[in-house]
Amino acid sequence: MKTPIPLHQLPSKSLFQKGDVFVLFGELFGRGYANGLVNEARKAGMQIVGITVGRRDEDNALRPLNAEELATAEQALGGKIINIPLMAGFDQDAPAGGPTPTEMLGSMTLKTWTEHKLDWAHIEKCREVGVKRFTTAVAEAMAQIDALIPQGRNVFFAHTMAGGIPKAKVFLAIANRVYKGRGERFMSSQVLLDSDLGKLILMNFDEVSANTFGHLIQASAAIRSRVEAAGGQVRYSAYGYHGTEILIGDEYVWQTYTNYTQGLAKMRLERIAQAAWQQGVKATVYNCPEIRTNSSDIFAGVELPLIPLLNALKKESAGAWTDGQWQACQALLVDGVSLESVLQKVLDFQTNPTMQPFRNFEAWPMPNQQDQADLTIGTSDEVQKLHKDSKALITDLLSSLVIEATGPLMFRESSAPTGPVLWLNHDIIARQLGQIHA
Repeated sequence: MKTPIPLHQLPSKSLFQKGDVFVLFGELFGRGYANGLVNEARKAGMQIVGITVGRRDEDNALRPLNAEELATAEQALGGKIINIPLMAGFDQDAPAGGPTPTEMLGSMTLKTWTEHKLDWAHIEKCREVGVKRFTTAVAEAMAQIDALIPQGRNVFFAHTMAGGIPKAKVFLAIANRVYKGRGERFMSSQVLLDSDLGKLILMNFDEVSANTFGHLIQASAAIRSRVEAAGGQVRYSAYGYHGTEILIGDEYVWQTYTNYTQGLAKMRLERIAQAAWQQGVKATVYNCPEIRTNSSDIFAGVELPLIPLLNALKKESAGAWTDGQWQACQALLVDGVSLESVLQKVLDFQTNPTMQPFRNFEAWPMPNQQDQADLTIGTSDEVQKLHKDSKALITDLLSSLVIEATGPLMFRESSAPTGPVLWLNHDIIARQLGQIHA
C-alpha cells in the first residue's frame, strides 16, 4: 500500500437492525475501541454474541470461564458468550512434554537476551500446536454461533483480537527502555527486533493480531453461505493502526507513532482483508487513530497526536458542543497553563525537523532513534506534568471521543463498505462527533 485510503464521506445508512446478530470476536476488556462498536450494536437492537479467551489455571492449563466469570462477562457485553477458550497465539503452547516458548525465555537476563538463541524448530512445533488448538476451538465456537442465528438475519463479525507479547520477566524491563527510555536509558527497537526474542514476538503478533482474522473468515464460511442463501448479508470488521492524518496548520498530514512494533502484524491484517475482499467477502480493516488504552499505555508518546483533534473539531464541527470540549480540556490543566499553549507544544513536536524522516509512509513501521525517542518521550512527559491530575488527562477525554466516533463510522460503513482497508482520520472523526452532538 503506497498511501493511506481515508474515509471521507460520513456513512449514513445501516444495514443492521433489530434481530440481526452481532458477533464480537474478542473479549471485551475495560477501555478500548471495541466498546464503541458494541454500543452501536446495542442501539440497533441486535442480538449480541461474544467469545472468551478463557483463563489460565494455576498449572497454566487453559480453561473456560467459571459461572461467576461468565455471568460478569455476559453482563458487561449485554449478550451471550460462547464459553470455549479462544486464546490466540502460541507463546504458552508446546508439544506434550516440551517447553513452551514462554518457558524457553525464562533463562534470559538483561545481560544475555540480545545473544540468547532459541530453538526455532521447536518454536515452529509450538506454533503448530497453538494454531491447531485455536482453529479447533474456533470451529466449535462457530457451530454454537450458527445455532444462534435465525434464518433471514444479517450478521456482523467484529474482530478485536490484538497483542501477543509473551509473559517473560525480562521483557518488561526491555520494553520500558525501548518504549519509554531516553537519554542513557534509550534502547533501539531494532536491537529488539533483530534478537531471537524480537523475532518470536513478531511471530506471535502475527498469530494474535492478524491470522486470527483469517481463521474467523474461514471458520464462518458455512454461516456466511447459509445467511446469504436466505437473502441476508454478512460483514467483517477489524481494528488496524497504520498512522493517522491529523490537522497541522490548515492541512491534514499523515503521522505515526515510532516505533510501533505491532505494525508488521497490522499490515498482515490488511492483506488478509484484501485477500478476502477479492473472494467477494466484505471484510474491512479500519485503521483507527491513536488513543490511550490499557495496552497502548506502554508506548510513551503514542497519545500526543490525540491533542490536535481539538483543532480538527473546531475546523469540522464548530459550535457549542466543541466549545464545551475545549473548556473541559482546559479545566484539566494546572492553573496558569492555557490549552492553546499545550496544543502549540504538540504541534511544535509534530513539525520538529527530528520527526520528519519518520513521516515516511512506505517505510512504516520504522525503528526508533535516540533523538526521536528523546523528543517524543520528553514531550509526552512535559504535557502530562501540565495536568492537575496524572490520572485525568486531556488524552483520556479525547480517547473517549474517538471511541464514540469510530463506533458509528465502522458500524455504518460496514453496511456498504467502500474497500478492504480504510483510514479513520481526524477529519472524519471530528465530523462524526459533530453529527452525533448536533
